[in-house]
Amino acid sequence: MQKKTSTALILTLGLLSATSSLSIDMYLPGFPAIAEDLNTSIPQVALSLTSYFVGIAAGQLFFGPIIDRYGRKGPLMFGVVLYFLSSLACALTTSVEGLIIFRFLQALGGCAGMVINRAMVRDLYDNSETARIFSILMLIMGVSPIIAPTFGGYITAGFGWRYVFVTITFIALLQLISSWRVLPETRGADRSASLLPKPVISRFWLVFKQPQFLTYALTSGFGTAAMFAYIAGSPFVFMELFEVSETQYGWIFGGNAFGLIFCSQFNRYLLRRYTSKQIILPAVIFQFLSGVLLALGVVTGYAGATGVFTLIFLFVIMQGFITPNATSLLMEPFEKNTGIASALSGSMLMIFAGLSSATVSSLHNGTTLPMAGVIAGFLAGSFFSIVLGRLMIKKARGQAQTEL
Repeated sequence: MQKKTSTALILTLGLLSATSSLSIDMYLPGFPAIAEDLNTSIPQVALSLTSYFVGIAAGQLFFGPIIDRYGRKGPLMFGVVLYFLSSLACALTTSVEGLIIFRFLQALGGCAGMVINRAMVRDLYDNSETARIFSILMLIMGVSPIIAPTFGGYITAGFGWRYVFVTITFIALLQLISSWRVLPETRGADRSASLLPKPVISRFWLVFKQPQFLTYALTSGFGTAAMFAYIAGSPFVFMELFEVSETQYGWIFGGNAFGLIFCSQFNRYLLRRYTSKQIILPAVIFQFLSGVLLALGVVTGYAGATGVFTLIFLFVIMQGFITPNATSLLMEPFEKNTGIASALSGSMLMIFAGLSSATVSSLHNGTTLPMAGVIAGFLAGSFFSIVLGRLMIKKARGQAQTEL
């Protein structure tokens, strides 16, 4: 295990982990301009976002077995090259159909870094260090969604939407160069890892049913789903119902993101004194209680705008403690199937995120209740996942000791 953390190594892994938020958030302000330039509608342009999410979910499942079979660096370079070429193709496309296809390919390439960076952290660092490294990576991952939409808006306004993808292409080039020069090969090829469908499915199932993986993948997944319910529902709730301006909404959104980043970095300090298992349970309980109070406050009418803002802030910042510790804990049991574990956890997060956003949209009734109810429901799922999961882990360990 590597003991010394290289700044260049962490920055490279962070740049790879921020791929998704940069690729999504930077081009959102350009939707109207894209629709006008490609002579289509905004809903048609939005299909390029849908194809990106499909590509992320499918691509992670693809790269998981690949990196366990062929090692980390070769598949990573292939993915980053595909990300680079498809980003350039997005900048040059002349039709919305082309944009939809190239966005799918862009996601396939980009998700290689998302899968491999988690696997590399598990390869390089021991269990006591992985949560600290994931906390550092969250600093980069947390900043990118804050600056990306604003940066993308300025690029679109000043140069046109195509230059957003030119910028992403340049970022892909930086990823390619830094990955090649900085990242080591952390796990060599394993020819025993079959790529035939039946063995691959068996390995996915073996990872999925592992009690510790399932516990913390679900805990993190439900928490992430609550975050996406907030992201999907807050523009309407804050700007339409509570009548905050776009600027004020930006400050509120940014303040929540800053709180999440702060907690993810404070988590590094806590890890000097406590384990990930000790930190994550109080954070999940606190987050669950904030969700319950949010739903009750909305239903009874006692929350008001200030109460909703405060309770959402409290639930969001707890994710800064939950995500890095849950990621470390779900990866902990695996020495061999780390690629599969990383891919499966990443795909589960995207499925939860998509389900959450769709649920908030489908339940929309012109009130705060859909957003608050979905947040509370998913936070309840996170709470029961960790409570019941820990009982399941304890039972499994008891059975293993009995067999010995």
